[in-house]
Amino acid sequence: MLTDTCFHCGEDCTTAKISHDDKLFCCNGCKTVFEIFSENDLTCYYDLEQNPGTTPIEINGKYDYLDKPEIVEKLIDFQEDSTEVVSLYIPHIHCSSCIWILENLHKLNKQVLSSQVDFPKKKVSITYKTEYFSLKHLVELMSRIGYEPYISLENFGQSAQRIDRSLVYKIGIAGFAFGNVMFLSFPEYFEVSEYWLEQYKPVFRWLMFFFSLPVVFYAGRDYFKSAVKGLRSGILNIDIPIALGISVLFLRSTVDIVFNLGSGFFDSLTGLVFFLLLGKIVQQKTYKFMSFERDYKSYFPIAVTKITSEGKEENTQVYDIKRGDRLLIRNQELLPVDGVLMSASADIDYSFVTGEAKLVTKVSGDKVYAGGKQRGNAIEIVAEKSVEQSYLTQLWSNDVFRKDYNPKFQSLIDKISKRFTVAVLSIAFSGLIFWLFYDASLALNVFTAVLIIACPCAIALATPFAMGNLLRIFGKNGFYLKNTNVLEQMADLDVFVFDKTGTLTMNKKSDISYSGLTLSEEDKMVLKNSFRNSNHPLSRELYSFLSSQNIQDSESFEEHLGEGIISSYGDHTYRMGSAKFVANYVEDSTVSTGVHVSKDESYLGKFEFDTIYRTGMEPLFQSLDNHYKLIILSGDNEGERPVLTKMLPKTTQMFFNQKPDSKMRLIEKIQSENQHVAMVGDGLNDAGALKQADIGIAISENVNVFSPACDAIMDASEFYKLDKYVEITKKGIQIIKFGFMFSFLYNVVGLYFALTGQLQPVIAAILMPLSSISIVIFTTLATQYISKPIVNK
Repeated sequence: MLTDTCFHCGEDCTTAKISHDDKLFCCNGCKTVFEIFSENDLTCYYDLEQNPGTTPIEINGKYDYLDKPEIVEKLIDFQEDSTEVVSLYIPHIHCSSCIWILENLHKLNKQVLSSQVDFPKKKVSITYKTEYFSLKHLVELMSRIGYEPYISLENFGQSAQRIDRSLVYKIGIAGFAFGNVMFLSFPEYFEVSEYWLEQYKPVFRWLMFFFSLPVVFYAGRDYFKSAVKGLRSGILNIDIPIALGISVLFLRSTVDIVFNLGSGFFDSLTGLVFFLLLGKIVQQKTYKFMSFERDYKSYFPIAVTKITSEGKEENTQVYDIKRGDRLLIRNQELLPVDGVLMSASADIDYSFVTGEAKLVTKVSGDKVYAGGKQRGNAIEIVAEKSVEQSYLTQLWSNDVFRKDYNPKFQSLIDKISKRFTVAVLSIAFSGLIFWLFYDASLALNVFTAVLIIACPCAIALATPFAMGNLLRIFGKNGFYLKNTNVLEQMADLDVFVFDKTGTLTMNKKSDISYSGLTLSEEDKMVLKNSFRNSNHPLSRELYSFLSSQNIQDSESFEEHLGEGIISSYGDHTYRMGSAKFVANYVEDSTVSTGVHVSKDESYLGKFEFDTIYRTGMEPLFQSLDNHYKLIILSGDNEGERPVLTKMLPKTTQMFFNQKPDSKMRLIEKIQSENQHVAMVGDGLNDAGALKQADIGIAISENVNVFSPACDAIMDASEFYKLDKYVEITKKGIQIIKFGFMFSFLYNVVGLYFALTGQLQPVIAAILMPLSSISIVIFTTLATQYISKPIVNK
């Protein structure tokens, strides 16, 4: 049936009616969007929100400037062959239906590979193919469906977000109306009966009515929108009782002044909305402050090798990289910045960015992008810009590497909120019916007070603020977690699995000795260069150990994870690694950890390591042994078993000679027994195991081991505190439960006064945001207190 509003955007279309498929549209743009959705089987979009789109504007020729390569190059995040990645700011993102359609752009155009929405920042990151498609086509597509990006040509590469001040405006309007209504209500409060006041009383009442209109229809409209969306989606959200309370107050007050029954409740109504909005902005500012602190501090304690002007190599923190710096990127290392390749050639794996696992070959002078991983010989690049931590964070959060979490406390909140809303509505209507028969004059007060006082905001705030603050504190002290889901998973662990080399052992502090045939200067040069290309902890130690400085690139370099390295120079082929990999024999399990070397199938000798374990490892294992099952998975031989047996609890299980895939299979087997596993490794050979585990923790010690496979990155200096971090997480869950109890007691007390008619709605409106703020203060202070054992002095 045809109506006078546009089916797509909801705008009035009485002046320009365009009929299609028994539906009216206000313009060809809206009609085109509907046709696009219909052709691509996306009409279920309209089930998410009625009239969800915004009116498409005329876009022909508007984005012609995006045909210029020099402009496109500055707007996109990544460009390689026929794949581009761009992040766009979309001001029109406002609800779940917006997220749904923007993350289904690939159904509208097959050239779009994927799209991921960052709802709080109103940004969408889109990966697309450039065959018969371009950034201009993408922007035009998004504009046609009502999501026109905001592109600022004045600030290339910078965030172009416009500050949303609507909440501030709403608070200002509600506060202004509340103050004036309270002033106009004074004669009513004090029952002043002078003639001139009696004469102007109707004027005062109608003025209060007019002051309430912008409060209800502008300042409080978000509560109505949220309530309607929740009902359409079959969800009883916390805004339903609020919207109902505002509606009842406004209608009852309007009836009172129209029929001269009284002055109504306009003071309570305007005060309610004002204090609700005030509570909302306090919560919003607190959350933004926490988010800012997390973003401001460097997320990743990773470093990259910088080549100084004197030709020396030194480790530097990634956020200290500046434009023009020369950087050394080893095999399996991540490119932290965009740059220009200086080496003869490079094979870059951009699967972290595009999701496609194929190598891209680059030659000297080509541009390389942050997020790629070098495969093969170490390469040198010149940085074109500084590191953007937000971009690395985006890689870390990429859907390609995301696990399916089942955070029980989040689902608990959802269940509580739904049941709470049902209970509140039942109590409110029960109270209304009772007081209508007992004392009708108090019925409305009771009804509205119940709806206002019994809002589960405090319950909903307990988890995000407690976990959010712990996330911030952990990051400030060198333990960086991907999100709050990781914290919740940490509180539910059963097994800890540890890698040995680079995790339990310390890099650059082992005593190294060589036994075997004498190495020539050429041998040392080739070995040193081979170890220079690798990021394995033993390779890094041997690179520092060898004295030769005559570094030249190998003609070929292959690193077999968990086994060793094959490289060639001139007519010679070298193999470095385990005894089986180099000489095809199984090493005596009683000997120490070693790296064997051969040249042209002739065995040369072996580097032996007198391993030094991390400080605090023994007390850490003793502490964890009280609550968890402990396992060590090592790719080395069993030479360290006697030492570890003496140092660690007797219950610790140890498995040696483990390849990366066997580590992953063993973790999978443990999980099949319904146990939750945390894998602690160095982020290189353990990538598969880190991803398979419920929680993957990568230990970082001045090396670029960043990998999206892990859920957390821990500074190696914090390793001995791991048990304290886990214990604090458990206490954080207890704080959330205390927050639930506090909210429950608050609501029980508040409901008693509300149901007995002793609580005015305006007082309830003040108490409700105060309860939310008190929860924020409680969780923040409590999490700060329990975190004292890990705070770095």
